[in-house]
Amino acid sequence: MTATALTCNDFLDKSQGELIVDVRAPVEFLKGHVVNAINIPLFDNSERAEIGTLFKQQGKDNAVTRGLEIVSPKMVPFVNEVKALAKDKKVFVYCFRGGMRSNSFAWLMNTSGLNACILNGGYKAYRNHVLNYFAIPKKIILLGGKTGSGKTDVLKELSKSDYSVVDIEKLANHKGSAFGGINEEKQNPQQAFENNMHQAFVECDQSKVFILEDESQTIGFNKIPHELWQQMKKSPIIKLNIPFELRVGKLVEDYTTVNTDALRACVTKISSQLGPLNTKLCMQYLGEGNLAEVARLSLLYYDRAYDFKYNNNKEQKIIEVDSDSIDAKINAAKVQQVIETLK
Repeated sequence: MTATALTCNDFLDKSQGELIVDVRAPVEFLKGHVVNAINIPLFDNSERAEIGTLFKQQGKDNAVTRGLEIVSPKMVPFVNEVKALAKDKKVFVYCFRGGMRSNSFAWLMNTSGLNACILNGGYKAYRNHVLNYFAIPKKIILLGGKTGSGKTDVLKELSKSDYSVVDIEKLANHKGSAFGGINEEKQNPQQAFENNMHQAFVECDQSKVFILEDESQTIGFNKIPHELWQQMKKSPIIKLNIPFELRVGKLVEDYTTVNTDALRACVTKISSQLGPLNTKLCMQYLGEGNLAEVARLSLLYYDRAYDFKYNNNKEQKIIEVDSDSIDAKINAAKVQQVIETLK
């Protein structure tokens, strides 16, 4: 029984809320997969390597024969697992190119009374779909502001209004600075980051303006996709100006519960920028539990870098918004007024 092959658009549309099965090996799945898919691999990592070696050294027939030997004992468990998870007996299947692995798995499911479809072109087609999406022109407004300005909190408030807000730092599990990985989950591989970002964008209303934080292209070890980054570099920036001491207080609030050794490691990362004296002082203040002084010294470095970036930015329209408050609701209201003029 031949499975129906769906285009990427149809596959993603029809599989919403349904069971999506990635039959690639775990090592492939971990690099990136269709969002919300589960991994039921035909071959584990070592089996995949064995089949690949056989294909190269002895040809397709021997590789297929060995593949059947490996898969045969797994067939009943595969069916039982999918039947326990599939709603209305529907299952959407893909492998890397939409070839033998996904077709074989879908055939097994259909033969067992389920309704299986495959993704035409497989994960490779999905990746092209994801990357092509970022090249589509978008209305983007960036929220800028120096470290400690509470931009993430402002984005959360703006998301409650009539805007398409995407928190890129949340998707990256990183706040962007040397301290950005603290209190965050492990970052995902680049493909997974891009796939999750695509999902976050498409879940928004495409007719509305997108509000993003003004980021560097690199966030930890994740990178904003090139085509999206090119659009961001030409988008207007609403620059939130918060007084220095309020930003110090915000950083102290954010990092009070952080392990001192983690903060020491982060200070070490920027020691060349801080200079020997300030690095030594930061380490001393950390030993004393004086996070405010650590924040003040760190902000001196980050503020210089921030000023350099903005003073040399000749491409983008920058609108300054001054505030004497760190309250996210107050600042979101100020930012919203500017957004309405830019829309």
